[in-house]
Amino acid sequence: MVKRFNWEAALLFWALVLALFAGGSAVFAVEPHIYDNAGLLTEREIVELEALAAELSEKQDADFLFLTTDSTDGQSIISYMGDFFDDWAEENNQENAVLLTIDMGSREVYLAGFGTAETKLDNDRVQQVLDRIMPYMGAGDYGGAFRETVTTASRYMEFRPGANPESIIHKLWFQAGVPLLAAAVIVGSMVMNAGGRVTTTARTYVDGTNTRVRSQQDRFRNKTVSRRRVPKSNGGGGGFGGGGGMTGGGRSFSGGGRSF
Repeated sequence: MVKRFNWEAALLFWALVLALFAGGSAVFAVEPHIYDNAGLLTEREIVELEALAAELSEKQDADFLFLTTDSTDGQSIISYMGDFFDDWAEENNQENAVLLTIDMGSREVYLAGFGTAETKLDNDRVQQVLDRIMPYMGAGDYGGAFRETVTTASRYMEFRPGANPESIIHKLWFQAGVPLLAAAVIVGSMVMNAGGRVTTTARTYVDGTNTRVRSQQDRFRNKTVSRRRVPKSNGGGGGFGGGGGMTGGGRSFSGGGRSF
């Protein structure tokens, strides 16, 4: 007996194949977040950081980008970064981004926020992120520096503009401790007042009519001198480009840089 060819099954099979290839093309068409022209990262680091950057970029609606170079060909790192972003923004039709640039030639790093990130990651917050990533830069852990940039910047961008993300009032232990402390004070006050109010004082046993001060004497006992050390400037720092600026293409940004 000859079996009939099942055209419906065949059409379904090829539809699934085409859908699979179409989906794969869409995945590979996604623009990268890592532009490691200086070759500072391993392939494994690139894969892991791409996944992290893609996840938090979608969450914040602002791309987290990583750019490295061996030389800026005589440009400042700020100009080099700005030219790169102008091209990237036009190619990707995206204006919101956080861009960490590392120039190994001059041993400088610059962090910038564009579009919505210029407000959410303002100049003060940029400096706070730099404070956290500089130990990684000094140790040569450039992948760790980008990972810290992405996670910390994303967390900072959750706070309202102008707020200090590192303020003690935003710490979990502080937020949990204040209610507990208040409860302890209330309970302690209730316990102390539970036995009734004490009305007897020292004046209860003093006869004010027949009590007189017979003599008065002031006697010098000792002298205490307090010394305070005046802080001196250590002349360190290495920061530059604080306050952001404008790219050659007219895009404003928040930013700050350090040497390492």
